Amino acid sequence: MFDIGFSELVVIAVVALIVIGPERLPKVARTVGHLLGRMQRYVNDVKADISREMEFEELRKLQASMQDAARSIEQSVNTEVGTAKDALNDITTSANQVVSEPAGVTQTAPFVAASETPASAAAPVAQLELGLETTSAPTQKP
Repeated sequence: MFDIGFSELVVIAVVALIVIGPERLPKVARTVGHLLGRMQRYVNDVKADISREMEFEELRKLQASMQDAARSIEQSVNTEVGTAKDALNDITTSANQVVSEPAGVTQTAPFVAASETPASAAAPVAQLELGLETTSAPTQKP
């Protein structure tokens, strides 16, 4: 951190021994150790706080980008649903117009399957569908 070598530490220790004296040197060394420890903890706490703030800011940016992406997806889905709804309404409107226009449309008798009608009723039904007049068949007397 301060780029102090071993020889410089020895010089500092010798000067401290001469200035402070051998009786108070252990107490001063202990106090300096505690102060250095506190300083390191404080520096580490500040680094951790800065790191947390940077991560928090990155998370905020990520959250904002995710919200923007969700909004754009929601808008595109709403647009597509609206387009499909409009197309469906157009189809419904045109189908209602075709159904409600009677001009040129003739109604025909509903289709009846041959298996559903009795044989005696099949001939008049066929004649009605063709638009032929029905005549009653002569009855035979025994």
